[in-house]
Order: sequence, then structure tokens, then C-alpha cells
Amino acid sequence: MTIQKFLFLFTFLLIGVGCSQLQEVTPTTQVEPTPIVVVATPTPLSDVDMAPIDIEEQLITNLYQRISPAVVHVTARIITMDFFFGPSASEGTGSGFVVDRSGHIVTNNHVIEGADSIEITFSDESRVPAEIVGTDPLNDLAILMPESLPPGTMPVELGTTADLRVGQRAIAIGNPFGLEQTLTTGVISALGRPLQLAEDNYVFNVIQTDAAINPGNSGGPLLDSRGQVIGVNTAIRREAEGIGFAVPVDTLKRVMAALIEKGSYPHPWLGILGYSVTFDLAEVLNLPADQGVLVAQLYRNGPAAAAGIRGANQEIIIGNRRLLAGGDLITAVNGHPVKDWIDYLEYLEMNTEVGDTIAVTVIRGSMELEIEAKIIAQP
Repeated sequence: MTIQKFLFLFTFLLIGVGCSQLQEVTPTTQVEPTPIVVVATPTPLSDVDMAPIDIEEQLITNLYQRISPAVVHVTARIITMDFFFGPSASEGTGSGFVVDRSGHIVTNNHVIEGADSIEITFSDESRVPAEIVGTDPLNDLAILMPESLPPGTMPVELGTTADLRVGQRAIAIGNPFGLEQTLTTGVISALGRPLQLAEDNYVFNVIQTDAAINPGNSGGPLLDSRGQVIGVNTAIRREAEGIGFAVPVDTLKRVMAALIEKGSYPHPWLGILGYSVTFDLAEVLNLPADQGVLVAQLYRNGPAAAAGIRGANQEIIIGNRRLLAGGDLITAVNGHPVKDWIDYLEYLEMNTEVGDTIAVTVIRGSMELEIEAKIIAQP
């Protein structure tokens, strides 16, 4: 080997050793530090802290034990004729509750409407037939009488809606989807709402709640914290969860005696059809007020016609809408200002009775008149 080759080889080996050492001392990746996991063990609440929670649970469980035996499952059977003209049976179910010591049961009218037979199932699973005592379709209420009651069955206590406040606890007991004796809780979400059941058919001052109400809860009680009935669960808003409605207990108390004694409740009626006056309508028709009820038509032989209230005398086309104009403009009843058609219906229903004589304030042309009319039962 020549001296030149030896020097070349020796230099190559030195360079290789240097590179090797460089790779050993220079890391190519970063090492992440191992995280320290701290496990926190919560300290158990003291007896003092748990006391309010225990009381809350005791309140609900005690209420359920007291009230649930009075809540029933209502099964309504309807016989219809099928395509081949043979009888076909179908069933509808709902809830109800015992309301007096005679055994009368309150439920919704829509639960038993058109029923050929009705069966009541009590909390002890006993089943008995029941008869319809009275119905009030306008308020969606009905009274049933079962063949018998289980021994020791006590009626619920009826409360009042006068002192209710938004945010108060609301408790529902019923049979959603056929699941008997189900309890749900929530709060009163709103008060004083009109609930439209059909065209020109409103239940007024309904209670809105977020307590879970589902098909099968209809007719069951809505309760306050004391276990008093504050409403009759009747409807849900289908397109939204957590919005249910109950007929107020004051409405039940107002009509119940008539339903038991006479089978129906006479609703006050004046015998008019009219429009709600709005700012736009008042401007188009050049009306002297921008709220009230513009009388369009009068029922023949109705109280309003007999009293001298006037209906429309002309027909006006506005866009694609036909309006009957020229009638009296009702602005107040018994001194109560009437804002619109719903307000008018609500005042009559909630504040007058059949046989009452009321003072109707109307504007006719440039004159304000007060006309007395005698209320009759809605036909």
C-alpha cells in the first residue's frame, strides 16, 4: 500500500467516527414529558347540605303516594264499520282523576268523544265500566261515573289558579303511551294563554308547563307542590318539546256542577260574527278606532240582533280578501275594553253567565252608543 492510499483511508475513518459521534449526541426527535394525572375525590356532602335534597325527594314521593290512587287510566272503545260493512273496534286511551266522594272522574272530552263503551283502570289494576255524566267540548272537559271504586279511594283536592306564578313547580301524573301511573315534574312556563282547539273554539287562561306531557296524559291532573290540582292536562305543541297545556282548575270548578247536574254547560253567547280590528284594517276602512271588534254578521233572533246592534251593510274587496263592512264597532263590554275578537270571546266566557244583561259599547258612524243585550246559551 502506498503512503498516499494509507493517508486517504485514515482520513476517511476519522470522518466516519466524527459523524457517528455527532449523531449520538444530537437527538433527532423531541421526547414529551409524561403528564401527571391528578384524581380528585369529591368530599361527600354533609347532612346539613343533603337536608334540602332529602326534603325535595320526600315531597315528590309523598305526593305520588297520596295522589296516584285517585288517578285512573281511561280506555274508550269506538265501534266503526269497516270497508265490508262489518263492525270494527278501535281504542283511545287517556287519563282521569277522582274528583269527589261520589266517585265522579274528570277527563278530557276528546278522550271519550264518540265512545261506545268506557273502561276505567285504577292504580290497583282493577277495571270497571263507566258512563258519561256530562261533557263540555268547548273546554275539552268530561265527567264520568265508574261502576264502583276500589275501597279507600280518596278524591283529589282542587286548588285554584288565582295565585299561580310562572316558575312554580308543576307535577303531572297520568298514563303516557299507556304507561300507567307515570309521574313527571317541571315548572309552570306561562299563564293566561288562549288555546285554540278548533275554529272559534278557545280554552282561555290555560297553563303552559314543561312537565313532560305525552299522548295518554290527556285528562290527568297537573298538580302543585301540595298535591292540589291546578289544571287538567289537555294538549301538547307537536312541533316543540317541553310545551304542554292544561285547562285551568278554575274553569273545571266553574263548569263541573252543571256537567254533573245537567250533562252540559251553557256557554254565554251574544250572536255575532266579527273581525278583529287592527291598525291596518282601521286605516283601510277609515274606522274611528284601531282596536275592537267590527261586527260583520248577526245571527237571526240572537241577543245582539234583538238589542239593536247592527251588522255589515256593504261588501269590500281588499286585494284577494272579501270584507263585510259598515257594521258597529264594539269597543267595550261592561266597561271592559275589547282589544280584538279573542278578547271579546274571553270576556264573555270568563266573566258572564247565561241570563246576564250586559252593556255593549259600540261606535256607529261618529256616535258612541251603549246598548244593553241579554246573554243566552250558545246553541
